[in-house]
Amino acid sequence: MSDSAIESPEMVRPPRQSVGAIGWLRAHLFSSWFNTILTGIAVWIIIETIPAIFTWAFVDSVWGDASPDTCREAAGACWAFIYEKYRFILFGVYPWEEHDRPLIAMIIFLALVLTSCFRRAWGRPLIAGWVVGLAAVAVLMWGGVFGLTYVDQSQWGGLPLTLFLATFGIAGAFPIAILLALGRRSEMPAIKALCIGYIELIRGVPLISILFMASVMFPLFLPQGLTIDKLLRAQVGIILFSAAYLAEVIRGGLQAIPKGQYEAADALGLTYWQSMRKIILPQALRITIPPMVNTFIGGFKDTSLVIIIGLFDLLMTTRVAFQDIEWRPFFVEGYVFAALIYFCFCFFMSKYSQWLERDLSRGHAH
Repeated sequence: MSDSAIESPEMVRPPRQSVGAIGWLRAHLFSSWFNTILTGIAVWIIIETIPAIFTWAFVDSVWGDASPDTCREAAGACWAFIYEKYRFILFGVYPWEEHDRPLIAMIIFLALVLTSCFRRAWGRPLIAGWVVGLAAVAVLMWGGVFGLTYVDQSQWGGLPLTLFLATFGIAGAFPIAILLALGRRSEMPAIKALCIGYIELIRGVPLISILFMASVMFPLFLPQGLTIDKLLRAQVGIILFSAAYLAEVIRGGLQAIPKGQYEAADALGLTYWQSMRKIILPQALRITIPPMVNTFIGGFKDTSLVIIIGLFDLLMTTRVAFQDIEWRPFFVEGYVFAALIYFCFCFFMSKYSQWLERDLSRGHAH
């Protein structure tokens, strides 16, 4: 090779059309005539919708303490509806003068959940924190002690109710799902048949049916004089329903573990439960993080179905809020407000699962 060929930078530089912003656009948006057409349609939709939505939501909208008449005269969104009804949307029919209690309880509960997201915090102090925190949440929500007015569970609603049902539903379903997944793969015919029957039965009916059975049919099997609060019945129904779906996700993870891992555990002389706890389950749970989080997100949104048994979650309190005749035309703003709340929690779960998956995958070959 000549010296001129070695010194020439044009011989080693890639074409400008394949690198940088231009290269990215060519590769992702204009790689073919079909993708070019789709890109043009997408750009047209964005140009037509985004400015109009922005104008409706921010430019021509009504903010703060305003009357319904002012909102009717405006061309944009009526965020004054949210200003007027946000306390009812968030806390439902909980006594108005006691709204600081569910707010503090919700803050404590979310602080516990966020702390639990960090692996360094896992341990006995966190368990103690949950015990103390849940006791504080119970005292704040129920009252009846320390001079606090007693509030029955039938008056709970809004965002705290949604958070409690979703969080305890996930936490309660997870260990049951692990046992069901292990039972479905068991070599004992009776245990395997019971687990398969439970999973297929629960997955074969909608959550509304489970909640209806928990609310109407379950009390019929209780001894006379013994009653269970409908909130607890709904929570049990959500746990049993979520456990069946999570069990199949975990079973998929167990099947994805190479057979050599099981044989290695046996060669080390580990018992069944030791091998599962120390070798198999950690790997299976790590690789099933994405589908498990998908189930968690679905379960969080499915809490809106508890209205079937008369519980007012966040979505239902939003619907009730615009039953006021004067504010009824502004139901879209109410749904947007509720959707933003749901989106924030679901987006957090999605991003946390991605971070946790990367963190647990360190040191593993891809």
